[in-house]
Amino acid sequence: MGGRPVGLAPLTVKLLLRLVAADGEAIPAMRLYREVWEEPRAADTGTAGRLHRTEVQKRILELRRALGRDEAARVLLTEQVLNGRGTESAYRLVLAAGQLDCAEFGERVNRAAHAAPATAAALLTGALELWRGRPLAEAAGAGFADALAERLAAQYETARRELVRVHLELGHPDAALPLAERLAAERPGDGEVARTLRLIRERLRARHGDEVLRREFTGLRVTVTVKRGDLFAEDDANLVVGFGDTFDTDTADDVVISSESVQGQLLHRVYGSDRELLDKELRRALRRVAPVGRESPRFKPRGKRLRYPVGTVVPLTLSGRRVFATVHCRQGLDLATVSTPEDLRLCLERLWESVDVHGLLKPVATPLLGAGLARLRELGREQIMILIIASYLRACRVRPVAPELRIVLRPDDLARIRLTDVARFVEALGHDGLPGENA
Repeated sequence: MGGRPVGLAPLTVKLLLRLVAADGEAIPAMRLYREVWEEPRAADTGTAGRLHRTEVQKRILELRRALGRDEAARVLLTEQVLNGRGTESAYRLVLAAGQLDCAEFGERVNRAAHAAPATAAALLTGALELWRGRPLAEAAGAGFADALAERLAAQYETARRELVRVHLELGHPDAALPLAERLAAERPGDGEVARTLRLIRERLRARHGDEVLRREFTGLRVTVTVKRGDLFAEDDANLVVGFGDTFDTDTADDVVISSESVQGQLLHRVYGSDRELLDKELRRALRRVAPVGRESPRFKPRGKRLRYPVGTVVPLTLSGRRVFATVHCRQGLDLATVSTPEDLRLCLERLWESVDVHGLLKPVATPLLGAGLARLRELGREQIMILIIASYLRACRVRPVAPELRIVLRPDDLARIRLTDVARFVEALGHDGLPGENA
């Protein structure tokens, strides 16, 4: 009453359910007694009949008190009906659909049958939220209850199947999946349900495409993705390109830097092999960065000689997005590069600071920094990936520096990584990116 639960005696509840099942029909007192008290031979004869009617009246009075005087006067009506001996009292429950869960449930399911897909999804979702288990359970086995319970159970089954179908029609297989899985678990022999579940899983796999790991951190509103592919095909994202501390760009004969390295591909694929243009852009970006040393031509005859601090990050403009050129390793006089875990941590810390300022709130696509020619041997590839992910999430807990971190691996690199180790690390994090139970 008034939105608060009210305790009723079991027989009173059963009588109320009988009136609900009558769907607005007036039920004579003796019929109520026979059907609720389950005494099929009870008859309106003499003292016994009066006692039976008195039992019904006591339960009706309890209902009226629970409803309150004004509400009871509106919805629980007493009428006089003819019987073989004259007249007797009958009781009618008059409720609008919004006042009765089972009526509202059926009305929503029926409306969804001819509604547009998005409207149908909303109606069916609302209907299923009203479901509290088998209906009329307090009157299970009673003839008046079974027919209504079976009708509502059939509508419940229809609502779930239809909601799966509508979610698929709207292109939301992720929303359809949990419903389909429950249906399949409850009906292991249902071929139609099994086929639908397979279709949903196929659509979800197809939607991920080349993604091999994906986790949304709802507490931070950011996503971590690992995918196989080509870094330079990620044309909707900012790119991260690792450099040595001299920012070398010379790929001639693969002596100073390899043409297959990420910075070598940057030169040839983004700058059209125009090394002069790339060097010009780097010089412009480095104007405010103080070098930490200069090598002599005697000891370093090839390549650039100015050295910049590890952790230096300079953004290069690229068609409405950025290339973040970042120093994550040192180049020796023999032109070989080397890095340490501390170098990579510093590089990543400075990277996210620069992305926050210059990244235009676009996704960031990065290779596995330090895993190739940078010669970061102290860490395995899995550890490097975890370090990159952890640094990104740590930065995002301060502010959302980028909506997505996208680690892009070449297929041959992917084969050398135990990605399940990374997945276990990611799944052990909470929605805020901190270690803890995954809510």
